[in-house]
Amino acid sequence: MTAQHRTPTREGVVEAAARIAAILPPTPLLPVEIGGTACWIKAESLQPVGAFKIRGGWNRLSTLTPEQAAGGVIGVSSGNHAQGVAWAAARLGIAATIVMPNDAPAVKLANVKALGAGVVLYDRPGGEDRDAIARKLCEDRGATLVHAYGDPWIIEGQGSAGIEIAQQLGREPGRIVAPCGGGGLTAGLALACPSAAIVPVEPEGWDDVRRSLAAGEILPVGPNPPATACDALQTPATWPINFAVLKERCSPGLAVSEREVRDAQRFAFARLRLVVEPGGAVALAAALAGKVALDADTVIVASGGNVDPAQFAGVIASDT
Repeated sequence: MTAQHRTPTREGVVEAAARIAAILPPTPLLPVEIGGTACWIKAESLQPVGAFKIRGGWNRLSTLTPEQAAGGVIGVSSGNHAQGVAWAAARLGIAATIVMPNDAPAVKLANVKALGAGVVLYDRPGGEDRDAIARKLCEDRGATLVHAYGDPWIIEGQGSAGIEIAQQLGREPGRIVAPCGGGGLTAGLALACPSAAIVPVEPEGWDDVRRSLAAGEILPVGPNPPATACDALQTPATWPINFAVLKERCSPGLAVSEREVRDAQRFAFARLRLVVEPGGAVALAAALAGKVALDADTVIVASGGNVDPAQFAGVIASDT
């Protein structure tokens, strides 16, 4: 069965969680106090590849048929999904190539290559279509597309974080606040924790999911979106497979400023001793800015920590 002929389910999320638990320990669920309210941080930045994307990568590649595995895989990513796919491919002996933007952080490009995956660069600022490039590579090589968010197995793999959260809390959380790019993580969490309110958070100007939820239909990022440090969340639009889940389950989305993101990075480092990349810090940014209600049943996802060392040092050393 292909990604085009399947929808993600909670049963699939539970199965994905079992596959992932067999090879990876749970990431910590850390207590934190924000504005006098106790809540929780799910530290996905501490995954072996520095991001939650290892979940979807492993779930997708470990469920390929022998024929699909022999043909290799093609991924599209600014870096975190790329590393998740490359990590899984290396362990499963599958050839992997990732279509990555030429302005991706150097640390992410280096990590993908170190894991043994091939890289094909595209011009994101110039408007090249990464999905079209990936489809052509799949046709030429007979490979399987492993999309960063528009894939049921990827969505179910990301949702395994929600299964872990419920196990760690001893109950489903009342609210999960999570970074959102294409919607793979938020859709997966919605399937994993059906009684929880799911709050997607995006950077200002790249908040197409927030606008899509408000409009009731998929809307792309607007023309000439602003520069953002949140490279992991620069997706042009969500896909129908994600939006079908999001529109039924997610609270209205939120957007945060670049300043609020930097404040969250500093907070995570000072209070939690976590290195969190800009895109991984947006949910915490929304919480610190008072944009989302918090209580003891609220979990905030810190989704990734793959940040350029010099850039991170500059953020930590500044208060702007």
